[in-house]
Parts: sequence; C-alpha cells; structure tokens
Amino acid sequence: MYQPILGFVTVACAAAAAVWGRSARYRLNVLARIERESDDLDLQSIARSDYRKDLLSALLYAILTVIVAVAAVSSSSSRSLLLVLVAIPAGASLVLGRNFVKEARLEHGRTELERRAQEVLVQNELAPRLWAERLAPDHLPDFSGFELGRVYQAGSGLMAGDFYDVVRVGPTRLAAIIGDVSGHGIDPAITAFQAKYLLRVFLRQYRDPAQALEELNTQMLAMGRQEEFISLCVVLFDTEAGTLRFASAGHPAIWLWHEREVSPLRATGPLLMMDPKGTYVSREIRLDPNDLCLLYTDGLAEARNGDQLFGEERIATQLRRDPGVSPDVLCKSLLEAARDFSSGPITDDVAILAIRRT
Repeated sequence: MYQPILGFVTVACAAAAAVWGRSARYRLNVLARIERESDDLDLQSIARSDYRKDLLSALLYAILTVIVAVAAVSSSSSRSLLLVLVAIPAGASLVLGRNFVKEARLEHGRTELERRAQEVLVQNELAPRLWAERLAPDHLPDFSGFELGRVYQAGSGLMAGDFYDVVRVGPTRLAAIIGDVSGHGIDPAITAFQAKYLLRVFLRQYRDPAQALEELNTQMLAMGRQEEFISLCVVLFDTEAGTLRFASAGHPAIWLWHEREVSPLRATGPLLMMDPKGTYVSREIRLDPNDLCLLYTDGLAEARNGDQLFGEERIATQLRRDPGVSPDVLCKSLLEAARDFSSGPITDDVAILAIRRT
C-alpha cells in the first residue's frame, strides 16, 4: 500500500533536488563572476551565502530521495537507520546558520541603502521639474480675447533660470512677461522665482511697466545677489485703450506682427541687478485684433551651427512666413527649426511665449 506513495515521494524529492541543484549551479556562476569583476566584499559574501543555501537544499532533497527510495524496498529497521543521513545537511545548517543570519542582515541593510539612494535620485530628478513648472508652467489660464502659445525646453544645467508668466493685472489689462537669469543652478532658479512673483505685485501697483521694472530692480538688488543679472521684458495689453505698452530690461528683441509687418521691440533699459540707478522707459503701440507678440529667451536665438547663430532674423522670418498660424504651433515650430539648425543639442534653456489678440 505504501510503495506507490513512497514512489511518488521519491520522484518529488528527486525533482526538488534537481531544481535546487540547477539553482546552486547558477548561484556558483554568479559568485564566480562577482569575485572576478567586483571588489565589493559585502556583495561577494551575499552571493556566497545564496550559493551555500541552494547547495544545502539540493543536498537535503538528494538524501531524502535516497532515503525514500530505499525505504520503499527495505525493512523498517533499515529505514530508521537511513534517516540518520538527514543529520548531514542539518548539521551543516547549524554550522553555517550564524553566517546565514549575518548575511541576511547584511543583505537587508544593502537593500535599505539602495532604497534610500533611489529615493534621493527620484527627488533630485523631481526638484528641477517642479521648479520648471513654477517658472514656465505647461498650462496657462485662458484669457478672454487672447490666444496663447508657449514652449519650454530645459538646457543641460540642473536648474533653469528662464521663466515666463501671463497674468491679468486689471479688468482690461493683461501682462505677458519673459525673463532669463544668468547662470545655472539653484541660486538663479530661486532668483527667477522671486523676480516672477514680485513683478506680479508691482504690475498691479504701477500701470506703467517701466515703473514696475525700476521697483523690481531696486528690490532684487536689496537681496544682495550682485553676481546675478536678469534680462526681462514686460508687454502690457490694454484692450480698452487698444494699446500695447512694453518695457524691456536688456532682453533680446521681441517681435510684433502689426499692420502686416513684423517689427522688433528692443530693450528700453539695462539688465536688471546691474545698476542700482538704472532707469527704464515704456513704449506704446496701437493694438489691433489679430496682432501677435512673440517673446523668447536667448537660448533660441543662440542655437549654434558651427560659428553661425540661429539669430533674430530667422525668428522674424518664421513669423513672417505664416503670421496667421496659432501661437502654440508657432512656438513649437520655432523650437523645432532651432533644433534642425543646430549642429548639436541646444545646451541653454529655451522659453518661447506667443500672444495674439483675437
């Protein structure tokens, strides 16, 4: 009656021994490779422990296979004697058990360190994206009477200093802002964040964007960051007056599509944080339906192909070619044209903002 059952158990134990044996052989190959390629003693110890565990399991099931197979055809006294063989892997486990526990703790410690290191890496990757979202958000609110487009591409630095903003500063007035803080890293990113949100306040206090820039210049210099400079342009759309008023602190020329012409709106004062007594002026232009204003940071114009720059004129030509295109498509096509022109990756940050009065 017991022989069929013992025969089944024999086959099961033999299969388990084969499985653990193959695993032990694999572990041995891994151990050999680690010892050959790595000087990490902890890693070698963990690999050696894994190999020994699998080898002991294979040995135990092999002995059980012999015991059960012999038990199926032998007397009960012989069966009892064969069970003594089980003491071999059991004794080996007792001898090596302390090392197994130590190595298990070591592996747990390494796993915890790897988990914490991964968390740090995730945070390091997430931080620049969170800053970029605050400085150059992917989504801007809808403003009645205007169509907006924007594009932002981070350069090779960890943190960006380029930023843009579109904010309503009165019932009929909409301000578009674009700026670039010199340098890369956390300090320029913080400076950009401060400038962006301080300017929101000053544009509500002063109807003239030049006055807002002068106040911003004073407040940013008071923070004591003398080594940083900001190029910045403010364009104030007034739908009631039908005008566009702008002031630019050393920023690259922005382009205006007005009366079937593309015209540059150039700087009206020095870079911010360069001169405590810097003065700025505003200029006003009539604003008609379908007029479009294109703002960008210097990373776009300074895309390089050898010694040649993408340049302001190529940007203006892109706008002249299809002035009726949607602002969003215009921004994306400009960035794509700069990438195609550049002989390598664009390493500087690029921010592009387009606003059309509908």
